[in-house]
Amino acid sequence: MQPLPREFTQTLLALCGPAGQAWLDDLPVLLRAYEQRWSLRVGPPFASLSYHYVAPATRSDGTEVVLKAGVPNDELTTEIEALRRFDGRGAARLLEADAPAGVLLLERIRPGGRLLDRADDEQATAAAAAVMQTLWRPAPEPGLFPSVGDWGRGFERLHRTFSGGTGPFPPALVDVGERLYADLTASMGESVLLHGDLHHENILADQQRGWLAIDPKGVIGEREYEPGALLRNPFPALLTWPDAARRLERRLDQLAEALGFERQRLHAWALAQAVLSAWWAFEDGLRQLSPWLEVAQLLHAL
Repeated sequence: MQPLPREFTQTLLALCGPAGQAWLDDLPVLLRAYEQRWSLRVGPPFASLSYHYVAPATRSDGTEVVLKAGVPNDELTTEIEALRRFDGRGAARLLEADAPAGVLLLERIRPGGRLLDRADDEQATAAAAAVMQTLWRPAPEPGLFPSVGDWGRGFERLHRTFSGGTGPFPPALVDVGERLYADLTASMGESVLLHGDLHHENILADQQRGWLAIDPKGVIGEREYEPGALLRNPFPALLTWPDAARRLERRLDQLAEALGFERQRLHAWALAQAVLSAWWAFEDGLRQLSPWLEVAQLLHAL
């Protein structure tokens, strides 16, 4: 097994501490075990590892697949359950899974180009909207997935962390985001199973089935919640666009029309989520808040 990227190991250790180190130490054994269990030959990992070990693999019949493994946690469990319910409709197919071990086997999407690399933003937005409409499934029984209301408790944790204040987060921006999130959650329409993190890097091109989603979080909420991640991405490249505000305005118009949603509600969700995502970044140990807050302020200024 080749050495892992330093950034990947540092991220894992920052998030998981001793449990992350133990998992890294055991990773070679884990990979060999699942090579045998699922009759695989696992190749070197993909270059862009973030929170999970992801590598191409080949089954004994020659089928190309992808092995994904991580420190077992609730997010991996809900990802597995979401993929089961999406069942290949608008998403990569789940072939095998061991949730307690944090290991998944997925179909290999070919050619696998990212929506991020699509130069035309209107075409990319249209593709993402189509994936959303294909993905959404009826909400399952309560308790299996978190709700967007559960996610909104991040604002409570922010205030607890800073003794009731907002620390390095601008108080006015936190207040706007928190109030919007609470109002939107209280007035939600029909709840469905959402992807929860559907942005340009989580949509790949398949030569037979078109654009497909990967890496779902799995969260229950109204459909209008979903475009928020797309609207604050690609991150942080969005901040370098000279026409960022105009592009976001155009995206809001396009998504509202394509999905049949109120534009104002889409914008409100996007802003509230952008503020919350800045807090999540802080929780994950990323103390350089400026880019996240800049995105939130850009959406606030629209």
